[in-house]
Amino acid sequence: MHLIVPFAGTVSEAGHQALQSLALPRLEKLLARLQPGQRLGSDAHSLNPPHEQALATAWGWPAGPDAALPLAARQAAALGLDASQPWGLLTPVHLHVGTDQVSLTAPWALQLDDAASRGLLDAVRPLFESEGFTLHPTGPLQWLASHPLFDGLATAALDRVVGRNIDRWLPGHGDARLIRRLQNEVQMLLYTHPLNDAREAAGLPTVNSVWLSHCGRLPDGASPPPSAQVDDRLRQPALDEDWAAWCEAWRALDAGPIDALARAGGDVRLTLCGERFAQTFMPARQGLWQRLAGRWQPPSATAVLEAL
Repeated sequence: MHLIVPFAGTVSEAGHQALQSLALPRLEKLLARLQPGQRLGSDAHSLNPPHEQALATAWGWPAGPDAALPLAARQAAALGLDASQPWGLLTPVHLHVGTDQVSLTAPWALQLDDAASRGLLDAVRPLFESEGFTLHPTGPLQWLASHPLFDGLATAALDRVVGRNIDRWLPGHGDARLIRRLQNEVQMLLYTHPLNDAREAAGLPTVNSVWLSHCGRLPDGASPPPSAQVDDRLRQPALDEDWAAWCEAWRALDAGPIDALARAGGDVRLTLCGERFAQTFMPARQGLWQRLAGRWQPPSATAVLEAL
């Protein structure tokens, strides 16, 4: 059993303060019989957040902080699409233009349904198809796209840019110039689109751009990955910076999947992920002398989460 928990820690000062009052007894119990294993990540500015690096590593993929992680290609393969092609994921988004920066609004705040998403996709489809892209809707906030440009193209994950200035995350290398141009054309097209007029009248954020992520081609000889379960209930409250909801989600996680892992015994693994690092814990293999001497000091859950 391997449980991966995204956004278990945060770099937010308010999040750190909320963590101080958070009791996680099952996590403490589990950490007491596990030892630190592989640690992934670098800082909060890499293209790939630690939880995506951890998942790719569990699948046996190359998974550097700024590598191209072909999660879109894996999704395309699962849907029966041509897995031999390079794929990317387009997410319809709202870019908020402030006085000194442009930030990306959380996609779930758009409240897009399938009909509205399909209408927006139909509007922008000619722009992409004229440049050789193939588009496939897979949900209100997910459009799969295929194009040779995506082969090995490293892009920032959506989780890196929600609520933040997008400037540092925009693809700047030469191969991405076409993407930047298409993003600009999408913005101009959607600025006066009737669907956005209707959204404004309803008090909803407009959809004025798309974000590209998870590009690449499936690794050669990719086989079904080993079992790794991702519990992402902490993701939305963390990105919304709703720390009361984040703490409540942590308590539910502690009482549910963490407790089940603590009771399971055997070869269990837990990977806790923050915005900088992902830390895996696995069964401890202490020597007899160390156990008798009582020198093993279980790590504090708070200390572990603050270090992510």
